[in-house]
Amino acid sequence: MVASRSILPWSGSSLAICSGSHRLRYAIDPLAALPPWPLSRPLLQAVLDDRLSDRFVCELIWWRLGYRPMAASGAEAIAPGSAESESESWPGAGAGAGASQAGPGQSAWLATAATPAAWAERFPMAPELVAERPANVQLTRSIPAPLKQLLKQQLGFGGYRIGELYPRRTRRAVAVSWLLAHLVEGDEALAESGPLPPLLAAPLDPVIGHPGDRPVA
Repeated sequence: MVASRSILPWSGSSLAICSGSHRLRYAIDPLAALPPWPLSRPLLQAVLDDRLSDRFVCELIWWRLGYRPMAASGAEAIAPGSAESESESWPGAGAGAGASQAGPGQSAWLATAATPAAWAERFPMAPELVAERPANVQLTRSIPAPLKQLLKQQLGFGGYRIGELYPRRTRRAVAVSWLLAHLVEGDEALAESGPLPPLLAAPLDPVIGHPGDRPVA
């Protein structure tokens, strides 16, 4: 089963990104047109149970915020002397708020025209929503107040026990809460079943998480 909605604010295989007077063009992963895993009760429960990586959780949200992954080959060639060659690198990449660096074998995700301004301006590169506190705080604040109880109402989740209160897991719960609110705002129901990726064993150390998870700051 694959989610059907898809809003692609670009054409062809490249994405034009504007920042101030700079206009850069990046090659987009050809699979970027495919929606992420459809949201279902088992999938969100697997997030709460820490059976999926932090990166997987981030990508569920990034796609729905309009971020898209850069192709592994990097930026498209830009003709020397053209207006597009005024800057040689993506402004903000590698420094400042929202400059998340992709790990080995991972593509960087960039904001597009579909990304809400509040996110695109502060996080031109998709932020680590679990590892980085400022990004998780913004995610929390973006959940409408009337929808903040959906974790309990729809999943029966009353919170982690005292011995399970680790920042990684509480931030993942925020991610699930945001995804539930996203469904409600889109007038979509949470599916009772759906496809699942291979589930991981819960990490032995929930502070560190799964192999490849970014350190929590």
